[in-house]
Amino acid sequence: MKMKITKKWMGIVMCLVFAVSMMAGCGTSSGKAKGIALSTESEALEKVQETDTETKVSVDEQVLVEQDGITIKAMEYVTDSIWGDGIKLLIENDSKKDYTVGCDALIVNDYMIADLFATEIAAGKKANETMYLSSSELKAAGIDTVGKIEIYFHAYDADCNNVFQNVYSEIKTSEYDNMDTKADDTGVELYNKNGIRIVGKTVDENSFWGTAILLYCENTSGKNVGISVEDMAVNGFMMDPLFSTTVYDNKKAIDDITIFSSDLEENGIESIEEVELKFHIYDSDTYDTIADSEPITFSAQE
Repeated sequence: MKMKITKKWMGIVMCLVFAVSMMAGCGTSSGKAKGIALSTESEALEKVQETDTETKVSVDEQVLVEQDGITIKAMEYVTDSIWGDGIKLLIENDSKKDYTVGCDALIVNDYMIADLFATEIAAGKKANETMYLSSSELKAAGIDTVGKIEIYFHAYDADCNNVFQNVYSEIKTSEYDNMDTKADDTGVELYNKNGIRIVGKTVDENSFWGTAILLYCENTSGKNVGISVEDMAVNGFMMDPLFSTTVYDNKKAIDDITIFSSDLEENGIESIEEVELKFHIYDSDTYDTIADSEPITFSAQE
């Protein structure tokens, strides 16, 4: 199973935990974040801490997919107090088989956004479903106003046979002309070759699973790429981090390397001082290696 799927379901768990906490009236905790050496902490965190815009966003009703008996329509732009913004979809299955509909990629204002969307549609039935746009990822990417949403849909049957994959659709919202696609690439450049640029932004020692190193990734290679981390060490001790991200061509992503608290505790690490790692970059369609970086070393500062 690809790491992307693993991270997706871990994201679902985090969203569910967050929702339960909100309903129980729990207060939010404040995390301590460090800036990677030479970066400006206030600038790096500013985008993450910005409040939601009050701009009213809307979309025209439109057909996104009409293939193999499955029709997907965008009906309206919605905002939920817990789940955030999303697109309400009407999905119709006029075929004679039951299918699960989901998406291979979700892109907002040219930033890759993790999708948590999958729904089962029985033969001859229809359903109203909402594809939510991760509020935390929109904030991390500095997206205040959603102007463009790109979705690559797929559908498969009970035996996991695909009826279609990567069917592209684009939605331009009422704020399309006002959206800002300028990249917030402040931080320390860790890698810049073969059309792939990776920038270290912050180190958060109080993330959900342990410690997170936030990265900005940009792809102008001409291919859709996957990026993973190998041979990672913290303060000289080997780690088993969680990181795998996919960045489509001419797109950007904000993602984090998760270092589990248990790994740090087992090695007596109370504060991250030095990180060493290698990036493995590959074609996400063929899995052929594009590049393996040399060891990269960087440090964190208060």
